[in-house]
Amino acid sequence: MSKSSTSLEVLTDAALIALETLGSHLRTARERRGDSLKTMAARMGTSIPTLRRMEAGDAKVSIGVYAAALWIFGKSEQLAEILKPGEDEYATMLDVNRASRKRG
Repeated sequence: MSKSSTSLEVLTDAALIALETLGSHLRTARERRGDSLKTMAARMGTSIPTLRRMEAGDAKVSIGVYAAALWIFGKSEQLAEILKPGEDEYATMLDVNRASRKRG
């Protein structure tokens, strides 16, 4: 029996919708390219049920499976762009606040 992750319990509706949207986009990309579930799953090194779950936006599918799909579609580099330190406005604000307290 697999252990359930508490991280899945804290996902917001917006995060779940985002996963469903990503899964839908991946499915559309696969279908537009004429790849079957079997062919795509083999290329990704995963099973057809896992691919189906990913395309449905299942939060239990590992990020590695999503990364494999993104790589196949030439989009894996975009993962590295998520939360780039220079573009994290909230963290920048915290840095400025800390620096202001040190001077004061």
